[in-house]
Amino acid sequence: MSKIDHEAVWSARYHAAGEEYVFGTEPNHFLARHTELLSRGTTALSVADGEGRNSVWLAEQGLQVTATEISSVALEKARRLAAGRHVEVDFVLADAIEWDYPEAAFDFVVAIFIQFAAPEERAVIFAGMQRALKPGGYLLLQGYTPKQLEYRTGGPSALEQLYTEAMLREAFAGLEIIELREYEEVMQEGPGHRGPSALIGLIARKPDLD
Repeated sequence: MSKIDHEAVWSARYHAAGEEYVFGTEPNHFLARHTELLSRGTTALSVADGEGRNSVWLAEQGLQVTATEISSVALEKARRLAAGRHVEVDFVLADAIEWDYPEAAFDFVVAIFIQFAAPEERAVIFAGMQRALKPGGYLLLQGYTPKQLEYRTGGPSALEQLYTEAMLREAFAGLEIIELREYEEVMQEGPGHRGPSALIGLIARKPDLD
């Protein structure tokens, strides 16, 4: 899918929802369960952040947050959410595939359900995310596994866009895997993610410089 296609598809989806937030306004459950990792004053990047639920929550925890998102419609809703919660987020209109990820810039990189990319595009995003992590920084990622195709309660319909443990271990072989597990859970994250779901969660740490 080209950049124009990504932008058009997602903007249409967010626009059709009107004032409603497609994935709700509360943070992703996997992310929120790991607040013990977060430290006030540290920096975080939320990749393909959508309507702002995760970046705004991170800012509420006292982090300095940058959020990328390809859809201008989503960004406008994200800005309204941030304003309503009285926090500041650096929202960047950018394609996660083409964005120039800064070198060693963030203590945390967060990627929640960014499974819109084909495998070759995903490799570019994953490489950028790892480049953006500071030494000692943490990557937090959640997605759907192939079993999600049975539930169809959210996520892509293409098998190659779903995650497995083996695939993520290979993709992030340069990081220290802290947690990687597949599990099932009933999701209640807006109308976009609702019902029994087959999930995978990854926490990984970038090694310190020698």
